[in-house]
Amino acid sequence: MSPSPTDNQSIDQLPGHYIRRLQQIAVAIFLQETEAFSITPIQFAAMGVLNKNPHLDQKTLAQTIGQDASTIGGVIDRLETRGLVKRSPSVNDRRAHLLTLTHEGQSLLQQITPAVLKAQDRILEPLTPSDHATFLKMLDILVKGNNELSRAPTISHHT
Repeated sequence: MSPSPTDNQSIDQLPGHYIRRLQQIAVAIFLQETEAFSITPIQFAAMGVLNKNPHLDQKTLAQTIGQDASTIGGVIDRLETRGLVKRSPSVNDRRAHLLTLTHEGQSLLQQITPAVLKAQDRILEPLTPSDHATFLKMLDILVKGNNELSRAPTISHHT
């Protein structure tokens, strides 16, 4: 029987383990800080992109935030049900819908942003301030360098 690749490595030497744990922690902190708003990180990302890019189609939104089409459909359904996002038919493509934040969505985004920023600070809190920029730069390198390997690669022209 040949040895497994992890026989000589403990789980705490595997970057994927740390990345998965950090994602769990980041979501938990986000939800703690934004509890009063009942918004998920993906919903916040979608709203933020739509705020900067009104009349974006659903496919482009999904590609911009790195979500697959089926996931983003449910995200938009929930935001639309809450009156935060409006779907309008595209004049160029009858199959596509253009998405826009409603006034309620813009207001909620403005209200929730300080809590989201506090969550980001809490995530980075264990690092020294000088390490924040280095850590974010390394994350950027890893994400961009591995983007095409994702189930939902992002596009960068609408962020």
